[in-house]
Amino acid sequence: MTDLALRSWRSGAKPDYFASRARGPVLSENRNRRPLETARTRLLVAGAVFALCFAVLGSRIIDLSLLGGADANRPTAHAPTATLTLARADIVDRNGTLLATNLPAPSLYVDPTMVLDAEEAADKLRAALPELDRDTIIQRATAGGRFVWIKRNLTPNQHYEINRLGLPGFGFVREERRVYPHGPLFAHALGFTGVDNHGLSGLEKAIDEALSDPTEARRAPVALSFDVRVQHALHDELSAAVADFRAKGAAGIVLDVDTGEVLAMVSLPDFDPNAPTLNTAAAHFNRASLGVYELGSTFKTFTTAMALDYGVVGLNDGYDATKPIRIAGYAIRDDHPKNRWLSVPEIFVYSSNIGAAKMAADVGTTRQRAFLDKLGMFAPIAIELPETGRPLTPKHWREINTLTVAFGHGIAVTPLHLIDGFATIVNGGIRRAPTLLKRDLDAPTDGTQVIRPETSAIMRRLLHLVVTDGTGKQAAVAGYLVGGKTGTAEKAVNGRYKNNALLSTFVAAFPMNAPRYAVLAMLDEPRGNESTFGFAGAGWTAAPVVGRVISRIAPLLGVEPVNEEIAPGRNDLVVHINGRSRQLASF
Repeated sequence: MTDLALRSWRSGAKPDYFASRARGPVLSENRNRRPLETARTRLLVAGAVFALCFAVLGSRIIDLSLLGGADANRPTAHAPTATLTLARADIVDRNGTLLATNLPAPSLYVDPTMVLDAEEAADKLRAALPELDRDTIIQRATAGGRFVWIKRNLTPNQHYEINRLGLPGFGFVREERRVYPHGPLFAHALGFTGVDNHGLSGLEKAIDEALSDPTEARRAPVALSFDVRVQHALHDELSAAVADFRAKGAAGIVLDVDTGEVLAMVSLPDFDPNAPTLNTAAAHFNRASLGVYELGSTFKTFTTAMALDYGVVGLNDGYDATKPIRIAGYAIRDDHPKNRWLSVPEIFVYSSNIGAAKMAADVGTTRQRAFLDKLGMFAPIAIELPETGRPLTPKHWREINTLTVAFGHGIAVTPLHLIDGFATIVNGGIRRAPTLLKRDLDAPTDGTQVIRPETSAIMRRLLHLVVTDGTGKQAAVAGYLVGGKTGTAEKAVNGRYKNNALLSTFVAAFPMNAPRYAVLAMLDEPRGNESTFGFAGAGWTAAPVVGRVISRIAPLLGVEPVNEEIAPGRNDLVVHINGRSRQLASF
């Protein structure tokens, strides 16, 4: 090719002579090159489109996962890995045993816009969740919006069965479920939470803010005053008594009389807080802290301490209990009359209504009311529970009320009130607020002096005498110096007393030489059986329960047994019992 021709070809001009000579080979080469260039162009375009798509998807994923998305109205739980609830603090007993904790629990939701066939989906879901209503599932699967709950807190098996169905539009949200490893054992004290993990009753509700605070939840678990071992013993013995005596229910409490800590609290019937909706309202009712009852002769503990502390009577004083007291058309009688003059210790040991009423009359209404007020008998107990009962007292406190309240009639309090007041009488006379939270042993426990320590010491000896010589004999436990008081009262129903419907109560403390723990057992409408010779009173039904509880928990709590013939000793405190002089044990 000449230089002129080469320059012309490079510049785009194609001379005729060159074109005519090279047409054949050039056309063939161009035909082979065009498909390759077209394919290359298409690949470049496709790659650019895919890159753009991935960029858009990537930015959206980042937006959803990190920023929560631009749509503020759409719940973040729409993402399958989202968690709607914050961790809730664990609850443990005083020894660190787990009482309540959180476990992962997936929940099922539906995005109605993605459901292909709502009826088919409902039929398949009911195979895994038969408790759900088919129409409800269909209604939710066809509702408006992008997020509707189907069922919260699924079990692992339910999660697996639903997941394997592969239903379009249905997804899971990771949540947390409150779990109570001991089931009904602490039902009324702990309470339970709802599906949103907020407390609905019991301690869970009372301290809900502290338990659900994320900063608090990262700290140590909340430690309660309860002892699992003591709770189990109390629950076991009360359950056996309810079965043996065919009672409608029961309540029991174990209290540290020095610190006010509640080591155990039981109310029967109870329920499983892991499935609280499966039980009746009666099972949810806390008889120990919410129910108010006339607790009968247990109140003679307060009447006797009151009369001794005010100096109205001495141990060698007494009253004529030969005849009933007649007042305002009523007659006050003794259940087991001695029909004679009774000393103050005899009035207490033999549980004389007549003697207690006459003591209260000598104390007077004003001082009686002031004394019971100092014991906390007129207001709800300030404790970490929303379920606390308000005592019922006479609207107009007349002379007859002064007499009947002396032996526990005409005033209704909770079992928690009773054991709180009883602890005050035996611990040296100091009332300390009861608590369900573990107290720091190094921190001082505030209290109010209600009676003199000397009066408390005398009452401990009288209470021990009730168990050795009186109505509480079946509560005796060898080596543990038990002292207590029985109380048998007819139940008041609609303003009238119901025949043969008794509340049988026994409250005690041990060891009486240095009281540390108080124990209460109350049975609602027990029926006598062959072992009690048909009797249903507290001495036959409730007292043995307390005795068995003490025998089980005393070794667990480190209370060492003593030789009762030697340890108490004797002193010159002499009382008259059944016509004979008797030296009281010296504690």
